[in-house]
Amino acid sequence: MNRAARAAAIAALAAVIALPPMGATAITVSSPDRAIIVRVETAGPLRYGVSFHGRPAILESRLGLVLRDGTPIGERLALDRVTRRAINSVWENRLGKRRRVVDRANELTLALREPGAAGRRIELVVRAYDDGCAFRYTIPRQPATDRFVLEREETHFRFAGDPTVWAPDYGGFASPQESEFKCRHVSELAAERPYGTPMLVQAGESCYVGITEAELKDWAGMYLGRSGGVPGEPGSAQPPAAGTQSSSFVDADLVTRLAPRRDGRGLVSAEAPHLTPWRVLLIGRRPGDLVESDLVLNLSAPNAIGDASWVKPGMCAWDHWWSGDVKMDTATEKEYVAFASEMNFPYQLVDWQWYGPFNTATADITRANPSLDMPELLRFAAERHVRLFVWLHSNDVDRFLKAGRLEEAFALYSRWGLAGVKIDFMDHDDQEMVNWYYTVTAMAASHHLMVDFHGAFKPTGMQRAYPNQITREGVLGEEYDKFSSRVTPEHDCTLPFTRMLAGPMDYTPGGFLDRSRGKWRQTLPTEVQGTRCHELAKFVVFDSPLTVVCDSPEHYRGQPGVEFLRSFPTVWDDSRLLEGFPGEFVVSARRTGTAWYIGGMTNWAERTVVVPLAFLGSGHYSATLYADSPDSASEAEHLTESRRIVTAKDSLAIRMAPGGGFAIRLVKQ
Repeated sequence: MNRAARAAAIAALAAVIALPPMGATAITVSSPDRAIIVRVETAGPLRYGVSFHGRPAILESRLGLVLRDGTPIGERLALDRVTRRAINSVWENRLGKRRRVVDRANELTLALREPGAAGRRIELVVRAYDDGCAFRYTIPRQPATDRFVLEREETHFRFAGDPTVWAPDYGGFASPQESEFKCRHVSELAAERPYGTPMLVQAGESCYVGITEAELKDWAGMYLGRSGGVPGEPGSAQPPAAGTQSSSFVDADLVTRLAPRRDGRGLVSAEAPHLTPWRVLLIGRRPGDLVESDLVLNLSAPNAIGDASWVKPGMCAWDHWWSGDVKMDTATEKEYVAFASEMNFPYQLVDWQWYGPFNTATADITRANPSLDMPELLRFAAERHVRLFVWLHSNDVDRFLKAGRLEEAFALYSRWGLAGVKIDFMDHDDQEMVNWYYTVTAMAASHHLMVDFHGAFKPTGMQRAYPNQITREGVLGEEYDKFSSRVTPEHDCTLPFTRMLAGPMDYTPGGFLDRSRGKWRQTLPTEVQGTRCHELAKFVVFDSPLTVVCDSPEHYRGQPGVEFLRSFPTVWDDSRLLEGFPGEFVVSARRTGTAWYIGGMTNWAERTVVVPLAFLGSGHYSATLYADSPDSASEAEHLTESRRIVTAKDSLAIRMAPGGGFAIRLVKQ
């Protein structure tokens, strides 16, 4: 969807924005800066609405839960008690995009009950932050819900008009959550399909809303669908007829849908008291405001593993990706370890088949295959100050877990001196799988092992409680260049504003066989779309405390731009999204200590951006700039490297070729 179409949609939205307010009985809570106000109406069906700078962001929307063998909780409720509190604290995140995290909000808790002596009780907790809001349900222990099975969650998000959304379609509830975030209108979402979160919504001319969840634990993963698309679901947002103007579509009502349990016991089977995950609304005037938010982490439980100083971020070399083949032997792995050492990367990932055939009844995750001399590889790596991650298939991990042997395997890895494990192919986020993540991660933490989940669902803040869960995939990343044309510069410029709202993503950047538009081929060794500078920028723009570098040592050595990756930081003291728009371009700045890194990427459109350096503060900086060369539009591996001294008073005008980008390192003098 182009900007003209978006402008038309916003104009249509303005025609329906003057909607009647909620009832006089609504209870409100506002953000500390009062820009965001959440209103909850308890008279009649439980409902809420959100305003942003005095204009609706979320229209009056339903709330409630539907339990098996019971009417919906939320249809008729009486208010028992209102509790308020202010939250104002600061905590340290040494594994993220900002070291000093401010947690500042106003919280409202409503204790509610159904009429009658046997009426069920429920609590609604609402928090309003300066960068968004969130709410969750609490189901207290009581005779009616001592144990319960959830059939449906009636949490709705209703928008005026037919807004633009960036929504991933994973094809259902069972997937590795690897898809594009396509730009479309709500009316274009298929009524019967669940769409993934985070979902970005342009709710107004200067109002963007990101919908996701936080503290997902002992619950099922959250998706969104058009209301009325599932039998038994109340309401029905009717899309316009084909070929008609979408401004007539005034009830853009998205409803929560949850991944079903695979044992047929509804969506969630649990005991009370029980907390649901937070339903999170990131809200800002521009898409970049959402990217800078720490709301998901602020809503998540604090450190649960004690001293986590052994969890160390960093860059990681990786075998296999570029060739599409598997050559798992000692000599090959030593080559990657040597490269990691040359680049001052602390890690090397030993990928699949290191323990031979996987996902079989006899696969043994404690024994290396005969072609890999694990003791010798460990000795070689330690000599070069490189530590290893090893890959595991989730079914093999689960088999060891059920047999009571996973503790034994993790203890062995600890004795080997491994840094951690990459666990792959879960492909679900139902309640049982969500809990499995916690079980495995906690066990890994007890043996000082980090965890990188692949074939994974999106992050929901778990890394705050378990910092050893250092990154995860759940993203259409660079590996797709091996077998599809889907990883385009447009896709790259969409991810920061969509998937990255949930948390770190193991996209595995770094393909150095860069190709311009029309020259990329699906071939081996693997080529990537966009310029060399577009590729370098990914290391700045994308969040991942463990950043796995995907290409072969022979494609890096002596190549233009490789020095930018040497000793590259993967966590930051501060992060800012300076400019950009989903699918078009992005410019990000990150600080570690007194050094700053800036990365910019564009889609297939050539563009020039002006980057003011006011964020630098006082002093002079030596800037090393990697930029597209004059011929990068056709020769994508070409770049220019230049140096200059700059101050906060300067601005840099930088041209990006089609599919291009730039990367800058600024070191204080």
